[in-house]
Amino acid sequence: MDAIQDEAIGKRARGLDRAFEILDFLRQKRQALKPNEIAAQIGAPRSSVYELVNLLLSNGILEFTGGEGRVYLGRKLYFLGAAYENHFDFTRECEAALEQLADETRETAQFCMLDGNKYTVVRMREGARPFRISTDIGQSVPIPWTASGRLLVAHLSDQEILNFIPSQDFRLPNGEWLDPQSFIIEVRQAEREGLFTFNSIVDSFTHCFAVPVRGEEGHAAATLCLVTPRDDGIANRVRYLDCLKKAAAGLEHAPARPKRG
Repeated sequence: MDAIQDEAIGKRARGLDRAFEILDFLRQKRQALKPNEIAAQIGAPRSSVYELVNLLLSNGILEFTGGEGRVYLGRKLYFLGAAYENHFDFTRECEAALEQLADETRETAQFCMLDGNKYTVVRMREGARPFRISTDIGQSVPIPWTASGRLLVAHLSDQEILNFIPSQDFRLPNGEWLDPQSFIIEVRQAEREGLFTFNSIVDSFTHCFAVPVRGEEGHAAATLCLVTPRDDGIANRVRYLDCLKKAAAGLEHAPARPKRG
């Protein structure tokens, strides 16, 4: 009897894992897809994907959109996210820090974290410049492409970093390959200095600044970043880093906690 119960529990757990895999896959693809397309691309049996998609549809977690049976993330996920943000003060502190950074520097300010073995922008405030620099919030980006990435993996050993980052992620947007050992040297530099800045790998006209927002364990749980026009960023390096460090220190003393009353 116990063996039957354990098997049933294991099956439900695998189904739950697969459901999260479907949701995360759609989030990364940023487009509606048919269930058979999802199954093919995540390497899952069609029958189980159809079953889970129907369950997620019935609960509003997925919705039909785009015709021909395509599905995408449902509005219930928005309400769940809104409920989370309403319950915690930290998101409000983060928004205030980004707004202050954008006002002080007139540059685009970002709050960034790891999402699995990728980098993502969680929050952003655009600067006051007529020419805007922005990015898609929630989009997964290879860690080696980013200034923040050097800080977010600095708590790992060299071998752990190489095991953690997919080898193909060292291929840069221009097709060139970043030497993993050169990346590790930059990680250790960022760890020593508590910051990392560089001319963006993703485009040819921006300069990126990143400082850690440290968690309870002392390593970078997140980063605060500025994305600036290259010449202006280099000219204002000291002031921009001072603004970032001050804002990060404020967030480190404002941990995620439930709101009162």
